[in-house]
Amino acid sequence: MSDPSGRNGNVSSQNDRPEPEQLAFIRETVRRTNVPKAKPRTWRGAPLAKELPVARVLVDKGVLHLDRYFDYAVPEELDADAQPGVRVRVRFGAGKHSVRDGRREGGGLIDGFVVARVAGSDYSGPLAALAQVVSPEPVLGEELLGLARAVADRYAGSLADVLQLAVPPRSARAEKKPSPEPLPPPPAPDAGSWRRYERGPGFLEALASGGSPRAVWNALPGPEWADEVARAVAATLSSGRGALVVVPDGRVVARVDAALSAVLGEGRHAVLTADAGPEKRYREWLGVRRGSVRAVVGTRAAMFAPVRDLGLVVIWDDGDSSHAEPHAPQPHARDVLLLRAAHDKCAFLLGSWSCTVEAAQLVESGWAAPIVAGREQVRGAAPLVRTVGDGDLARDEAARAARLPTLAWQVVREGLKKGPVLVQVPRRGYVPRLACEQCREPARCRHCAGPLEASEGTAALKCGWCGQEESAWHCQECGGFRLRAQVVGARRTAEELGRAFPAVPVRTSGREQVLDTVPGAPSLVVSTPGAEPVAEGGYAAALLLDGWAMLGRPDLRAGEDALRRWIAAASLVRPQGTGGTVVIVAEPTLRPVQALVRWDPVGHAVRELSERAELGFPPVSRMAAVSGTPDALAEFLSAVELPGDAEVLGPVPVPDAPAGPSRRPGAPPPGEHWERVLVRVPPGSGSALAAALKRAQAARMARGGVEPVRVRVDPPDIG
Repeated sequence: MSDPSGRNGNVSSQNDRPEPEQLAFIRETVRRTNVPKAKPRTWRGAPLAKELPVARVLVDKGVLHLDRYFDYAVPEELDADAQPGVRVRVRFGAGKHSVRDGRREGGGLIDGFVVARVAGSDYSGPLAALAQVVSPEPVLGEELLGLARAVADRYAGSLADVLQLAVPPRSARAEKKPSPEPLPPPPAPDAGSWRRYERGPGFLEALASGGSPRAVWNALPGPEWADEVARAVAATLSSGRGALVVVPDGRVVARVDAALSAVLGEGRHAVLTADAGPEKRYREWLGVRRGSVRAVVGTRAAMFAPVRDLGLVVIWDDGDSSHAEPHAPQPHARDVLLLRAAHDKCAFLLGSWSCTVEAAQLVESGWAAPIVAGREQVRGAAPLVRTVGDGDLARDEAARAARLPTLAWQVVREGLKKGPVLVQVPRRGYVPRLACEQCREPARCRHCAGPLEASEGTAALKCGWCGQEESAWHCQECGGFRLRAQVVGARRTAEELGRAFPAVPVRTSGREQVLDTVPGAPSLVVSTPGAEPVAEGGYAAALLLDGWAMLGRPDLRAGEDALRRWIAAASLVRPQGTGGTVVIVAEPTLRPVQALVRWDPVGHAVRELSERAELGFPPVSRMAAVSGTPDALAEFLSAVELPGDAEVLGPVPVPDAPAGPSRRPGAPPPGEHWERVLVRVPPGSGSALAAALKRAQAARMARGGVEPVRVRVDPPDIG
């Protein structure tokens, strides 16, 4: 029989050596009952750890067929440092003495994490030893590991890929600096502006008493939302628990950071953004993991922050595309925080000026309660919204001459008497889209077929993809030589407004330079969506131009996203009672425009959710997009074992995307013809779908499939 202590793997018997069949039976019995195998005592003559001499390691290989743990022997000299959660380096790959499962004496060194120390391995061959403990700092705790595994399973990805997003790169200097001692819990805050909402004070009271309420919060327009987030965090901290806030970008982080400092005081929260630099960000992250601070605010990567005793997770403006991680397995911050709320049984708060269909579904299902203000409060805080439709533009001489209708000119002129005026333009650049004046054929580059653009201060055209100039363009369809602007960009709009109001300063905020704030003095601020700066005292007025450009996108979320961007800009305008006015140039009968006029984003989201439920679209259903070359896609679909209730839609061609700045993430390589299918399952089968896709992709990679197949679960764009 085998030694139950696991100190040796010899089989003793009073009789002669057992027959081969008996040995096979004994080994299989031992394997099935999880009795540890023989512990390795030495490796290349060096003694191994006396206690728990096997380290279970997650290697940094983000491929699905290697998405498991590997056993390594622990040399005695590394015994003290090789504890669960630390970073190590191990040999992995082809070597002189290969054994199964990648456990080799040769091969290259790669990074990994120790996830456990065990007494023995279920592998009977020799184990390679840990090569190095990179740092004795345990950075991967059980809670973070469990969260990363849940995210990997939900998105059909690998655990190593998720941990690359969750654990920041190491900085030795940051690890050497001790973290400060944690401060005692602060007192519970006053409700403040939460009193504007019927359920606001009760939400704070539940947090302060240690409860875990879940809410979808439709914030009133204005700057008070940051202070309201800070008070929710303070209420959670007063109960002795931690809080995590995830926002779209660094500018929004700065506003919440200032609000937290005002409500909590200094030293009680950490800021996690990429802009801080690797060392500072890692130092802040270590302070959170060590428990020095219990509150965190940050951008997308902060969704994995290892907050101690997590009591509240908050996400602001979940419809912003910045919350969707572009790297594999492409998780969304909202879904990660939902997983954390479910696993940690903590409170959840989703806040926005607008409302997504996912937020509406959380309320519709009863999982979260709504926090909204009454209509009187909304009317008192929102600006007046006026519309200019296509019919008005056709009859307006000023609109035909300068793109701005008479109403817009009047609102700008009156607004400049009181303060700054915001002008939102859907496109950046000068004239980013040109077409033949005669036949309306888009003007394209002769070299790469990219869009030709007009540059400021020059008559030459330039390609928006390859950058080559075009001085002798003519239309390939009709032979014409005259061009017209399909879309006018922010810089051209700023130039036109500067000529119309020569005594007023004109500022631009966009991709090249994003402004955070502007003074409260009269000025014109031309901005692309999402780059609007905050004006001191609020804007006196706002113009939302070319609404058709955002509504006309072939995307399921076009209306929702357009409304979100309009409301975000209009929320920076002063209330109607102090003269705040918004003019939107879009057809007034369209549903998103009507929702803006009534300031009813929740009603718009509820109606969108109802229609998607009838059509079987997300988020009511779960969906995955699988794309690749026709042969590779057909092979994948023939091998995958989809759930019985899965529905395959397609395949359809994926539009080619030549290399250039506007190439979409996940688009096929230039010159390759790809196809895509959508796999749809009803509620409750999402996990089975992700597991099936992951198994098929792992098996394909293990066979060495040459042509890539891309799998994305819950893609944000399925239009």
